[in-house]
Amino acid sequence: MTEVDLQGWIGQSRVTRDTIDANQLAKIAATLDCPMPSLDEAACLPPGWHWAFFPDITPLSGIGRDGHQALGEFLPPITLPRRMWASGDLKIARPLSIGETVDKTSTILSVEEKQGRTGKLVFVRVGHEFAGNRGGNMREEHQIVYREAPAPDAAPPKPMLPPDEPDKSITLTASPVQLFRYSAITFNSHRIHYDVDFCRDEEGYDGLIIHGPLTATLLMDLAGRQAPDKRLKTFTFRALSPLTHIHEFSLHVRKTGDDAFSVWACNHRGKLAMTADAVMA
Repeated sequence: MTEVDLQGWIGQSRVTRDTIDANQLAKIAATLDCPMPSLDEAACLPPGWHWAFFPDITPLSGIGRDGHQALGEFLPPITLPRRMWASGDLKIARPLSIGETVDKTSTILSVEEKQGRTGKLVFVRVGHEFAGNRGGNMREEHQIVYREAPAPDAAPPKPMLPPDEPDKSITLTASPVQLFRYSAITFNSHRIHYDVDFCRDEEGYDGLIIHGPLTATLLMDLAGRQAPDKRLKTFTFRALSPLTHIHEFSLHVRKTGDDAFSVWACNHRGKLAMTADAVMA
C-alpha cells in the first residue's frame, strides 16, 4: 500500500461505549492479584484499569493469523507482519468512576513510514477521548509500530541501560495464567501473549510476551504507591524491548520533583524494557 493510501486513514474515528462495572473490576483485581477497589459510586477507577474496558469485539472471521483484528477496519491495512505498542501518553482531567458509563472516541491522528535499522517501519498514532456521564474525562494517545520480521541472522538491538539509581525496586514474574487472564479481560487475542509455540516458532521470542499495557499499569501502581494521598494526573511511557514470562523482570521508581516520578521496567539482565514519567496531583 502506498503512502498516499495510508494517509487517507488519518482522521478516521469511532465511538465505543462501556460501563465501569463491578464484575469486570473483580476480574482485573484477580488478574493483578490485588485487593478489589471500592465499589462506591464516588470511587475512582484505578490507573491503567481502563485498558480492560472498551474492547475491540471482532468476529472470528475478522481475525488475522496473529490473532489480532484484521487490519483495514479501523486501523489502516498495513502489511508488515509485526506490531506492538510503542508509546503512550495519558492525561487524566477527572478520573472515571465506578458505575460510570463512558464514551471513548478514537481517532487516527497520523500514519508515518520510516526506514529503521531492521527494515521498514510504520507508526500509527491514535488519540482517545473518554467522556463519562458523571464527568469523568481523560485523553490518551498511543502509538503503534508495525515492522518487518527480523532476518534469522540479524544482530539483536543494542540494549539500553537504566536512566538512574532508583529510590525503590521490586522484582516480579508473570505466569502464563496471568497473561492469559489479562488477554481475556482485555479481549486481546494477539497470540504472542498466550500461544508459546507461535511466539517461539513464528515470532522468534523465547517466551510469551508480557502485554505493554500490563507493564504500564504496574508502573503506574508503583508510582502511585509513592504518593498514596494523590491521584495520577499524567503518565507518559515508551516501550523499548519486550519482556517474556520465562524470566523475572524488575520495576523501579525515582522521585524527580514535586509529585513527579520516573519509573522504568528492566528485563532479567537489567536492560530497559519500558520507561515512563508519572505526575501526581
